[in-house]
Amino acid sequence: MADTTSSPRLFSEEIEVSGHIIDSLILPKVLDCITSNNGAFQIKQISVGQNRHDPSFALIEVQASAQPILNAILNQVADHGAQPTSANDCRQMKADIDGTFPEGFYATTNQQTQIRLVGDWVEVDDQEMDCGIVIEPATGKARCIPMCDVHQGMSIVVGHSGVRVFPLERSESATEFGFMSSTVSTEKPKGAMVRAIARQLMEVKRTGGKTLLVGGPAIVHTGSAPFVCELIRKGYIHKLFAGNALATHDLEQSMFGTSLGVHLEDAHTAETGHEHHLRAINRVRRCGSIKAAVQQEVIRSGIMYECIKHDVDFWLAGSIRDDGPLPDVTTDALQAQRQMREAVRDVTFCLMVATMLHSVAVGNLLPAWVTVVCIDINPSTVIKLGDRGSFQTIGLVTDVEPFLRALVQEINSTSGNQP
Repeated sequence: MADTTSSPRLFSEEIEVSGHIIDSLILPKVLDCITSNNGAFQIKQISVGQNRHDPSFALIEVQASAQPILNAILNQVADHGAQPTSANDCRQMKADIDGTFPEGFYATTNQQTQIRLVGDWVEVDDQEMDCGIVIEPATGKARCIPMCDVHQGMSIVVGHSGVRVFPLERSESATEFGFMSSTVSTEKPKGAMVRAIARQLMEVKRTGGKTLLVGGPAIVHTGSAPFVCELIRKGYIHKLFAGNALATHDLEQSMFGTSLGVHLEDAHTAETGHEHHLRAINRVRRCGSIKAAVQQEVIRSGIMYECIKHDVDFWLAGSIRDDGPLPDVTTDALQAQRQMREAVRDVTFCLMVATMLHSVAVGNLLPAWVTVVCIDINPSTVIKLGDRGSFQTIGLVTDVEPFLRALVQEINSTSGNQP
């Protein structure tokens, strides 16, 4: 099995790829990278696993007409887990400018990565896409580091040599959502999806994992906040990421019964209702914090109230369009990113609801093995997540209120039937 082309192939390198390379389509991706970059290949050895859990293996000779072409092919196939059989240690270069990588730095993916140091493969910690890899000389450990956190003198990995990636493979845990793996569509079976999400939330709670809710203000605008409050009270939400808007309108609803000046009970506009969100922000700022406002009984209900009462940590990131903002909002974008990056380290399941910008931002911070479910009336939100590399995202295009209502009903029904 080989590419039969008339052009001479003077440079070659053997690579190997292993794991579930057939059903996860890793092998076809590797071969496509070779041919699409003007290379050729010869499969010298292949072993296909006979059972579902058996790994497969392929030894491939990559051929190219010039060394730069071969190097480019090897760099690309490395992102799919293919490695040269004659592995070398990774290359390192000292950062010469704060906040800047050396030229040729290795750009990380969100998939499990290792680097080769003194002949041993070392796991890269804090896996995240669009970062570099820094090596700590004292400990020999490696971790992902964003560009803005680089300091002069740090040892940064450059090039692809001595770096290997383990692409996310199809697993038993993914079968729960397997029927949702097609292109984003409004025609997917929403009832089945809600049941799957409910089971996932219950399993995370049962096993001591952490569920992160990334929420937008539409949760409040649509009257869905009581459902989120119930999920928090019952221990299904452990962390909350949001912006100034969700918290502000949640507090507005608690104080005035409105969201954007509209009464949620009967949808009529309150007199001077356009001032309500500003008055809510002002009252909390006078208290000093959301927690202080709860303690002083200025806030007596709502999502933020339940977070305080049930020790659910929350991180509010600001933007240039924010009113106020609330005193708990981090207005420095890089500082907010650092806080969120640290907070996602132990997250095992992420539920994104009705917020495009926050969803994309958090998707960039999460490693590929964290299951992400994105709920939005706009299919572009889910598409953007996938396009930017968060391929593990499962999307459901629907309105917020009926989804959260059905989710809470499903959890209550299922948990009520369990012994």
